[in-house]
Amino acid sequence: MKTTPFTGKHIALGAKMQEFAGYNMPIEYSGIIDEHLTVCNGVGVFDVSHMGEFWVKGPHALDFIQQVTSNNAAVLTPGKVQYTCFPNETGGIVDDLLVYDYAPEKYMLVVNAANIEKDWDWCVSHNAVGAELENASDRMGQLAVQGPKALATLQKLTSLNLSDIPYYHFRVGDFAGVPQVIISNTGYTGAGGFELYFYPEDAGRIWDAVFDAGAEFGIKPAGLGARDTLRLEMGFCLYGNDIDDTTSPLEAGLGWITKFVDGKNFTNRAALEKQKAEGVGRRLVGFEMIDRGIPRHGYELADAEGNGIGHVTSGTMSPTRKIGIGLGYVQTAFSKPGTEIYLVNRGRKLKAQVVKPPFRK
Repeated sequence: MKTTPFTGKHIALGAKMQEFAGYNMPIEYSGIIDEHLTVCNGVGVFDVSHMGEFWVKGPHALDFIQQVTSNNAAVLTPGKVQYTCFPNETGGIVDDLLVYDYAPEKYMLVVNAANIEKDWDWCVSHNAVGAELENASDRMGQLAVQGPKALATLQKLTSLNLSDIPYYHFRVGDFAGVPQVIISNTGYTGAGGFELYFYPEDAGRIWDAVFDAGAEFGIKPAGLGARDTLRLEMGFCLYGNDIDDTTSPLEAGLGWITKFVDGKNFTNRAALEKQKAEGVGRRLVGFEMIDRGIPRHGYELADAEGNGIGHVTSGTMSPTRKIGIGLGYVQTAFSKPGTEIYLVNRGRKLKAQVVKPPFRK
């Protein structure tokens, strides 16, 4: 298994370790629920160094991004971040990702760990405009410091005014005595906070400084288990569960990152434009359990008569609500909030209701 710059820290702290996307990653430390609530109420730290980073540079950088991603990167200016996806040629999604407008003619793409090789091959094979591409995934460390106390924790370590960084923006500067750290007001938890990007050789220094600064707020390390429950409470998609090579961004509720603007001829645009005009046969929805039960990936969703109408893509017991919550694809007729649907588990029908995420109140 691959390691991150923090693998030794996780093992020393007694984390439950498990393979994820080829990496030896911490699943939990003090427990998923405890870590989840720590992030919601205070501050928690996730090692996300397994994520992939590609640089796109040169005079054709924007042309390339406009060609391979669904969102309109032409609206970006240096210091802004954009959520988007790589559409494939058959109506599905290669991956979802972030685009950082780092400087004129220089962008950073942040992709999912499990898809680094696939995404890199996709970018190289679809670089018809001659952009300069660099896979920097193995030369970058990343921490996600999340929660309402994240800003107060991190502000101790930099002269940059973090309050001046709006959501989905970033700055580059000194942090914990380390130069050129990317400090990004982004995250996957819905609890606020920042993501830090730096060279692997600076990882130990940054980790120690963050935990020292957050000690007064009860800072804790958090694993991938809490990362998953936190993103699910917000209704955020997870690649491989809720979106994949077979799911259209329009089916997945990602029409807002699929921009049919003039001059942007991204992959499979015509087919997706046709789908938008004609409508989709299924939609990704959020749902809450009314009966007692926990939705799990792959469970069938049915109507009141027991007819199959879709399937669960992600589900858990909400740590903050103490009820079962989930995401799943259903026939469009059953996608309106308030619609009663049923979770089928071992032949039992359990009542649920379609709701619009986030589930966290």
